[in-house]
Amino acid sequence: MVNLDDAITARLESHGETFEILLDPAVFDLIKKGKEFDIVEYMAVEDVFKNAGKGTRPAEDKIKEAFGTDEIGEIARKIVEKGEIQITAEQRKEMLDAKRQQVITYIAANAINPQTRTPHPPLRIQMALEEAKFHVDPFKPLDKEIDEAMKLLRPILPIRFEKSRIAIKLNGSDYGRCFDEIVHYGIVEREEWTADGSWIGLMEIPAGLITEITDKLRNKTKGTATVKLI
Repeated sequence: MVNLDDAITARLESHGETFEILLDPAVFDLIKKGKEFDIVEYMAVEDVFKNAGKGTRPAEDKIKEAFGTDEIGEIARKIVEKGEIQITAEQRKEMLDAKRQQVITYIAANAINPQTRTPHPPLRIQMALEEAKFHVDPFKPLDKEIDEAMKLLRPILPIRFEKSRIAIKLNGSDYGRCFDEIVHYGIVEREEWTADGSWIGLMEIPAGLITEITDKLRNKTKGTATVKLI
């Protein structure tokens, strides 16, 4: 548990009351990287304050009214998600930049242009989000940020999330060096070895990653790997 002197404050104003919790500064990096974590494990004190600096607490009925529960983990999560964490302007910029890049990377990997059946480059997605005036919230769950980004992108770009089924063919001698690369993208649903010693595998991956997996396998096999859309 973090020392109280090193803790940072998360604050939420709701129902005419101020609610504060004290957190380990490590939470900043976890949120910036979009990682899931048990917030109770990162609380300096498992308690809710009206003013953490003075150690005063809000009335129990105020806590129940604002959060609908007296479970400390649920209360702390809501304070972090809906309130604000006292961080520097530089830290906030880092979190915003990291979250925005996560959104762009996810959409580029999982979405395609349904008119051309090809993925949108990350730069195109970035520029479209800027045009749509998309603003990220560093404390909002990534899936909700992605949903919001897609709503703003659809009037600007032809875009949708889609999975694609592909068939991969490798020379038998290349199978071992390519296996880790293949399973990184998904589960091989079916595989077989042909009479000439080649390996063929069928799998489903995000449509936006077809070009990426094709390029990586061809680089590893000096151009002999083939990837076909089924």
